Amino acid sequence: MNNGIFRRSTLLFLMMCFFLSSCKNNTEQQEKSIILTGKPNVILVVSDDHGKDALGCYGNPIIQTPNLDKLASEGVLFNNAYCTSASCAASRSVILTGQFGHATGSYGHVHDYHHFSTFDNVKALPVLMEEAGYVTARIGKYHVAPESVYHFQEVLEADPRNTVEMAEKCEGVLNTDKPFFLYFCPDDPHRGHPFKPEKWDMPNTFGNKKEGYAGVETKVYDPKDVIVPEYLPDTKQSREEMAEYYQSISRVDQGFGKLMGMLEATGKIDNTIIIYISDNGMAFPGAKTTVYEPGIQLPCIIKDPTTRLAGTVNNAMISWVDLTPSILDMTGIEYKPEDFHGSSFQETLETGNADGWDHVYASHTFHEITMYYPMRAIRSDKYKLIWNTAWSLEYPFASDLWASSTWQGVYRAKEQYYGNRKVDDYLFRPEFELFDLSVDPWEAKNLAQEKEYAEVLESMKAKLKDYQMTTRDPWIILWDHDNSMQGTGVNL
Repeated sequence: MNNGIFRRSTLLFLMMCFFLSSCKNNTEQQEKSIILTGKPNVILVVSDDHGKDALGCYGNPIIQTPNLDKLASEGVLFNNAYCTSASCAASRSVILTGQFGHATGSYGHVHDYHHFSTFDNVKALPVLMEEAGYVTARIGKYHVAPESVYHFQEVLEADPRNTVEMAEKCEGVLNTDKPFFLYFCPDDPHRGHPFKPEKWDMPNTFGNKKEGYAGVETKVYDPKDVIVPEYLPDTKQSREEMAEYYQSISRVDQGFGKLMGMLEATGKIDNTIIIYISDNGMAFPGAKTTVYEPGIQLPCIIKDPTTRLAGTVNNAMISWVDLTPSILDMTGIEYKPEDFHGSSFQETLETGNADGWDHVYASHTFHEITMYYPMRAIRSDKYKLIWNTAWSLEYPFASDLWASSTWQGVYRAKEQYYGNRKVDDYLFRPEFELFDLSVDPWEAKNLAQEKEYAEVLESMKAKLKDYQMTTRDPWIILWDHDNSMQGTGVNL
C-alpha cells in the first residue's frame, strides 16, 4: 500500500475515533448534567441540643457563627420553627418520618436499656429518597431504630465532635454522579462525658478539649460575656457552662463551613438544598426535655437555590413533623399527604407568605426510660397550652441535666428560684399550663386558673383533643378514660 494513502487512512481513522469518543463524552456529560440538575441534592444538618439562643443570625452578638450566618444571608431563616419533642431520639424519629412519635412507637431513647424503637411498618425519608434514585448517606449521630426503617446506603465514620473531620469524610458523597441525600449530624453541642464531674461545681465540657481538635480553631468564650436567658439562673456555674456550650457551637459552625466549601468546589452548590436545624433546645434544665419554648423553638435555616427570597426571615410556624413532606415536595418526589402528620411548607418557603401557618403541636412522653412524664401542647400565634398528664409526679431529670453545675448550684444552696420560676413550680407542675406568649414569652405566669381565660383554655383543650385523635395518640385515654380509640388491651 502507498505510504501516503496509509497515512491518510490512519489519520482518517484516528479522527473518526476522536469524533466518536468526543460524542460519547459529550453524551455522558449531558446525561451527568441532566442527573445533577434534574433532581436537587439535599444536605440536612441536625446538630445536637442547639437552641435558637446561640446563633449570630438569630441575634446573639457574642457567639461566633459566621458560616451559619452566611447561610441565613443566602437562604431563609425561620423564626418560629419547632421540634415536637425536646429529646434527641424522639425528635429525630419525627424529623425522618413526618409522624409524631406517639404514633410510631418512638417514645424515647433507643440506646442501652431504654430501647424504644419505631414500628417496623414505617417508611422513613432515606428509604423514600433511595427509592426515588437518590444516593443516601449519613454521618455522625444516628439515634433511631430499627435500621431497616431508617436505612441509609452509606454510613460514614468520623469523630462526631470534629465537624471538620466529618465534612472531609463526605467528599465521596459530594462528588457522586447521582443526586444525593446527606444526613450530617454532629454530637455538638451536647453535654460531654462524664456527665457527673469530679467536683459538683465544675462546668461540663460540652465535648471541648484543652488540646482541641485537628483542623478546628478553638474558640474560647469568657463566661462574663455570655447571654443568660431569663429561664436560667444568672450564676457563676451557669455562665461557665454556657461559655463551654458556645465553644462547642463554634466547632459545629467551622465544620459546616468546611462542608460548604467542599460542596462549592464540586460545582453543585447551586443545585443543593441545604437545611440546618437542631433536634431540641440546649441541654440545661428549663429547655431540653421540656415543652417550654427554649426546649422546642429552634433554629431553622433553609437555602433552596430555586427560591428568590434569599436573606429573608419567615414567621410561619413550622414543625419538624413537616420536614419529611417538605423535602419530598422540594425534590419533586411524589407522596401521599395522608401518610404524614405534617404538611409541606414549600409554598411558604418560596413566597414568604405565612398565612395559615399559625399553630404547632408538641408531644413528649419519655427521654430516658426512667423519665415517664407525658406532655402534650398546642402553641398558637399568641397562646400556648401544656397538658401535663402525669402532673401528680415530680418532674423527672435527665441524668446529665441533674448533674449539671447549673442545677446543682441552685439545688445545693436551697435557692427558692431557678431562673424566672420557683424551684417548686419547676418540680411540681399543675395539670394545665396556659401562657399568653405575646406578653409572657418566657412562660412565667400560668393563666390556666384565671377566670378571664376560661374560654381560651377550653378552646385550646378542644384543639388538643382533636389533634390527639387525628394522630392516634394513645394518651388521649387520659382525658376521660375512654378506651374506644385503641381498645381495652384485653384479648377476648
